[in-house]
Amino acid sequence: MSLNLTPVSEARDFLLSEMRPTSDVEQRGLLFCANCVLATDLIAPINVPPSDNSAMDGYALRAADAAVFSRLPVTQTIYAGHSGRALQSGEAARIFTGASIPENADAVVMQENCEEHNGSLQVSTAVVQRDNIRPRGQDIEAGSLVIARGTRLNAQHLGLAASLGMAELPVYKPLRVAVLSTGDELLEPGEAASPHQIYNSNRYLLSSLLTQLGVDVIDAGIVPDNLQATEQCLSELSKKADIVLSSGGVSVGDADFVKTGVESLGTLDFWKLAMKPGKPLAYGRINQTPFFGLPGNPVSVFATFAVIVRPCLLRMQGVSACVTPKAIPVRAGFVWSKAGTREEYLRAKLQTNHENKTEVVIYENQSSGVLSSVAWADGFAVIPAGSTVNPGEFVDFMPFDGIL
Repeated sequence: MSLNLTPVSEARDFLLSEMRPTSDVEQRGLLFCANCVLATDLIAPINVPPSDNSAMDGYALRAADAAVFSRLPVTQTIYAGHSGRALQSGEAARIFTGASIPENADAVVMQENCEEHNGSLQVSTAVVQRDNIRPRGQDIEAGSLVIARGTRLNAQHLGLAASLGMAELPVYKPLRVAVLSTGDELLEPGEAASPHQIYNSNRYLLSSLLTQLGVDVIDAGIVPDNLQATEQCLSELSKKADIVLSSGGVSVGDADFVKTGVESLGTLDFWKLAMKPGKPLAYGRINQTPFFGLPGNPVSVFATFAVIVRPCLLRMQGVSACVTPKAIPVRAGFVWSKAGTREEYLRAKLQTNHENKTEVVIYENQSSGVLSSVAWADGFAVIPAGSTVNPGEFVDFMPFDGIL
């Protein structure tokens, strides 16, 4: 690809075409499947519920009997998890929510609409067949597709699988993603800092973002600013990981060694992105292992990960659905008067204005070094290159909930 500025959509489409989904599959217990990707379609082996059951605490009977008899003898009690015997003509059964409907019963009357005295039931309402009965297979029918292959499993999916009696599921093995930071100016939290040093926030930002995706993180820490150390670290990580991810060192400065190191060990496809923040983003391969070199500024790291890297990781995890971030149109509650040459990702949040309408507002300082803007925001307001924004105009809002 060209080393000129590359549009975000073009870069992402190219990268997604480069990503190959993992083929490694393992069986995992349900409690360990959250955020994993399902490797085969889950077909329901049973009906849920497995039999007709009561939706209420009340009395099971035949609707026709309620119309004929003024009182019905209550001949049995059926609790959830137990079965009753078949009803005879003119009988009723005390029944509780979730209990199986006895044979010959075709309705359940809520206990509030009945009066039982000395084992004799009087119904005070009209009864219709199938009243308050949940039919077999109402939730899930045996043989139906429950969860499609390529679905990233969340709590709802795991609850469904459990309701089918599945103790474990076939999932793709988690990706191994190596993370390294570069820069002699970096210190780890807890160390004493001098005025010319900063704490390494990118390590913790990226590791947490990756953990939320369900990948196994290989933490390489901080790499010194020299070419030999950078090349050695990159080479070793490429042999351990499915993807190598760095922050810093991909610009054109004399001390930016990551770009040179990747080029010496493999290939580099592009490194200037038409995105703000986040122009210096590198992509290549080291010993055939995909490599992403993110910028050093923490907001740029956050933005490029969310918009570019995360979709690629999802594709490599085997996710079959659309992996690109989604945006919704929202009226602007701000002015953006300077048309930029790159697509801008402004840290923003939704609020209700004085007319009780939803609008999006932006953080006052949009510098790529202001990480507090990301903590304040709940999404990006995306401004196309060459565009301005006036209050009341619609802008695309990309919620963090959908990209993290």
